[in-house]
Amino acid sequence: MRRISEPRLASSVLTLIILMTIVFFMVHATPGGPAYSILGQKATPASVHELNVRLGLARPVVEQYGIWWWHVLHGNLGYSVLLNRPVTQLIGTYMANTLALYGGAIVVSVLLSIGIGLVQGVTWGRLPARLIGFLQLALYALPVFFVGTLLILWLGVQLGWLPTGGIATIRSAHPSFTDYARHLVLPVATVAVLGTAGLSRYFGASVHEELGKEYVRTARAKGLSFRAVLLRHVLRNALRPLVTILGLSFPYIFAGSVLVETVFDYPGLGYLLWRSALSQDYPVVSAIVLLIGVLTVLGNLLADLVNGLLDPRERYA
Repeated sequence: MRRISEPRLASSVLTLIILMTIVFFMVHATPGGPAYSILGQKATPASVHELNVRLGLARPVVEQYGIWWWHVLHGNLGYSVLLNRPVTQLIGTYMANTLALYGGAIVVSVLLSIGIGLVQGVTWGRLPARLIGFLQLALYALPVFFVGTLLILWLGVQLGWLPTGGIATIRSAHPSFTDYARHLVLPVATVAVLGTAGLSRYFGASVHEELGKEYVRTARAKGLSFRAVLLRHVLRNALRPLVTILGLSFPYIFAGSVLVETVFDYPGLGYLLWRSALSQDYPVVSAIVLLIGVLTVLGNLLADLVNGLLDPRERYA
């Protein structure tokens, strides 16, 4: 397992550096800049140049790139040029909200995917599996903003059961845990519906493949019931592809968070990235992309480790 992780780590670090280089120069190459967002209608060429000098944005972009990496390696992600707050503080606040949203959505998606995938794998080729497959494809093809808007109109506007956006009730000075939880239901449901559609399909195919292997026939020949074989052996082995897909899905999770958090006006990391990109807040955009890259690397490595625990052959390789 160590031999697997070390090459993966080295290639991931190189990919991360290349990603940050491309993003940094692309962001700095866009017309305008944060000075125009800060000054607004008062922006003149002279005032913009003066503010850029004060912000360190008048230096050559290559020099800015080197300074940024130097600060990052020393644990300093800089200050938001628009909000005038440390980037680490901003990311910490918004990241906590994103983790609450996507942590809940992943747990719901995995639990539903395991249940649906077991039914689909056991009934593969028959009517129940075909109906499940049709629903999976139909839901997976829906855009995330369409699902979110549909849930808002149905559960939030027409039925009035749940709040349609935000993280808590604005009128409440000290929102309760129940209030936070109610505001999470719709965005979590949006992510979970689409996540379940994709994950359950992979898991169902994995269960079907495992059921056709020799060890299943051997276990049945020894007298084990089909239920025991399914839950003790097939389930464990079929989870490995699901874990791998979860590890690879980190970038898509954060990319999707931009749409979900914007639709629900939810103050998470994707919402902060969207706002910062519009206002060209370079330090915040660069830091969030770096964080997403690091989390992607860690997610892939974690998937390797969990797969090693699920498969003893990799543990002793």
